[in-house]
Amino acid sequence: MKFLAQLKIQKNNTGVSTGKKWMVSKGEVISSFSPVDGKLIGTVNGADKKSYDTAVSTAQKAFTEWRQWPAPKRGEVVRQVGEALRKNKQALGQLVSYEMGKSLQEGLGEVQEMIDICDFAVGLSRQLHGLTMHSERPGHRMYEQYHPLGIVGIISAFNFPVAVWSWNAALAWICGDVCVWKPSEKTPLCAVACQKIIEPVFEKNNVPEGVSTLVIGGRDTGEWMSSDERIPLVSATGSTRMGKAVAKTVAERLGRSLLELGGNNAIIISKDADLDMALIGAVFGAVGTAGQRCTTTRRLIIHQSVYNKFKEKLVNAYKQLNIGNPLNEKNHVGPLIDTDAVKMYAAAIEKCKAEGGKFIAEGVVLKGKGYESGCYVKPCIAEVKNDFKIVQHETFAPILYLIKYKTIDEAIALQNAVPQGLSSAVITNSLREAELFLSAAGSDCGIANVNIGTSGAEIGGAFGGEKETGGGRESGSDAWKVYMRRQTNTINYTTKLPLAQGIKFDL
Repeated sequence: MKFLAQLKIQKNNTGVSTGKKWMVSKGEVISSFSPVDGKLIGTVNGADKKSYDTAVSTAQKAFTEWRQWPAPKRGEVVRQVGEALRKNKQALGQLVSYEMGKSLQEGLGEVQEMIDICDFAVGLSRQLHGLTMHSERPGHRMYEQYHPLGIVGIISAFNFPVAVWSWNAALAWICGDVCVWKPSEKTPLCAVACQKIIEPVFEKNNVPEGVSTLVIGGRDTGEWMSSDERIPLVSATGSTRMGKAVAKTVAERLGRSLLELGGNNAIIISKDADLDMALIGAVFGAVGTAGQRCTTTRRLIIHQSVYNKFKEKLVNAYKQLNIGNPLNEKNHVGPLIDTDAVKMYAAAIEKCKAEGGKFIAEGVVLKGKGYESGCYVKPCIAEVKNDFKIVQHETFAPILYLIKYKTIDEAIALQNAVPQGLSSAVITNSLREAELFLSAAGSDCGIANVNIGTSGAEIGGAFGGEKETGGGRESGSDAWKVYMRRQTNTINYTTKLPLAQGIKFDL
């Protein structure tokens, strides 16, 4: 495949890089099989403890120099990274689609997110601002400023194998931090490709070796990062279970963690909704990336007066979905990431049925020509109650639950009555309902939308959620502050030393 050659992906790859050197390591050999056709794409020699320590030590050394580069100069490097991504957008998007299984349009869209965050970071490199405060002491000036933290450890998930890394890395770099990236072992070649894309940019600009390091490995590698006192901030994206383990380990050493974890996202469809608009948002939100987004729409909370009408529209739309090779742009739904995910999908369907769920669009594992990898499933729809145990749980698969409501207050209560709190939406033409949903008495999620779906966040806004989603914020707005330490400064420009609070201390 041409895109593999363009990205310099080989059959056998090294999985540890300091940004200038690809190291020999004796870690686990990780094989990457495409869920599209089940074929082996390539292997990666993962990190062992020695190569991991070398990578982190190199990053540590790089920080002492990189933090002294002016932020706009760091921003210029990130601008060039964005240009390199533009040149490789088609090839990298194809690799994302082939290794992860999402549609080609979504793969290209993910690379566009990387480009967008680079553009955002370039402007931000001239806006890393603090505040000036008035002092109670005469002849004193107070202000605060932000300094880089050091090493940012990035643990990313398979469903966005490149974009989430870039959200963290682009901001960390312009803040003066250096990065150690542990990608998902399910999509290692996407990470290898990213490292190879940025290496020439860093070399051209004489960026210190270690500003961007890569350590591909399994659970052990993530545990090394979480417990490593050389890494002040660990940004982890993945399941709630994983996030709790990371948070506990990092907290025990009083480090910082930025967590982007599970979602159980709902769209409320009002009696005043534009049902055609609601249908587009619901279907894309539920089946995009084969239900493997943290922002996937998992629940539709529908007003009883439009419930049957919308249900009919939804079932008809599902009948029109094309399922198959995601590199074929005519297909709407690609495969799940692997056969383990298929087993979880099937188990969730059985649990739903056992609790009384009624399937109006049946879920099945697809077999036969074009489905040889064993990773293709049919998106399904079930009528349920919100308090079913399986409904309370996030299943990373295209299973959509329908729930009926009577009043908007009831709908909001149902929306909030799950452990997760990432994304939410209401489709309504009622200004009162929209404003209530966005008020303090409305959605308890980090993202709350009106007349759009739950997925498809833009990089300009801070991305993240509450409750079991972890509370982290990445990407836009003032999320950059997470990657820096705040310092309060007081300057006395007089010949006297008055104390605060009027305290007297005479010698």
